[in-house]
Amino acid sequence: MMSNLMTSNHLMILNMTLLNDEISKLLNRSDDERINFILKDHWIGYPTAHEILAKFEFLLNHPRINRMPSILLVGETNNGKTVLLSKLVNNNKPFIAKNEDQLIAPILYVQSPPVPDEKRFYNAILECTYTPYRINDKLDKRLHQVVTVLKRLDVKVLIIDEIQHVLGGSMSKRISFLNVIKYLSNELRISIIGAGTKDAFHAISTDAQLTNRFEPLVLPKWNFDKNYLRLLTSYESLLPLKQASNLAQNRKLAEKILLLSEGTIGEVVSIVKRAAVKCIENKKEFIDEKIIDELSFIPPSQRRYNSKMVKA
Repeated sequence: MMSNLMTSNHLMILNMTLLNDEISKLLNRSDDERINFILKDHWIGYPTAHEILAKFEFLLNHPRINRMPSILLVGETNNGKTVLLSKLVNNNKPFIAKNEDQLIAPILYVQSPPVPDEKRFYNAILECTYTPYRINDKLDKRLHQVVTVLKRLDVKVLIIDEIQHVLGGSMSKRISFLNVIKYLSNELRISIIGAGTKDAFHAISTDAQLTNRFEPLVLPKWNFDKNYLRLLTSYESLLPLKQASNLAQNRKLAEKILLLSEGTIGEVVSIVKRAAVKCIENKKEFIDEKIIDELSFIPPSQRRYNSKMVKA
């Protein structure tokens, strides 16, 4: 695992060097080109992310045994779960096996259906593997088709995102759905990565065997510490602004961003992106507290409250 972390760090340094060259060139480009770059997704590694990715890779490299280890990734909405899963998927894309005309997909990503419905789950797997199926096929036939295609693709890790949706059905539906997950893991000897909000714990706890099999990994909210300041520094290095904002060095500015974000990385990134775009639009080349104030950014809790008031 240590070698995996070292490799990740080396790749991060290499990628940052390449990005810095790209950003230097962007400084002389049009405002529209700079804004377009800012609004794109950019990967920023941080200690917890590297640790979790190393554990994901451990599952991927684990020999097939009768009881495969699995992981339950839990975190607040917009706190980096999907980014981590996407990073894992992008690092392990399907490939053609050497000397064989065979497509191999080490990792398969699916979203849990809105309710714990077996047929919808099978359909999601078949659709993401571009496998045709008959809508009226019975469940046992659909399951056989899923097992066949996963074997053919030599899938080693099945990612099930938004797994807390299991709670959206009756107890019998939950039990049936979780039994399917357990069956696929046992039959195919594959690891499962379940991801979701804190309710994912309750979803998995319905089945004692799954509870014991899943290692819980929690993405905590961010605090005002050195890791948060490093995150700001790293993300600022990706901004094609012509003057330094010194986000991490300006304590009031860093605290304001953290307060508005309520400690989730997705909100931190959103605030910084919007501020950088506003800087370019205002012909200003650095982020300061005035720019943040001008965003009129609404924190997530206030958005949720406003939504409830509208529904009421």
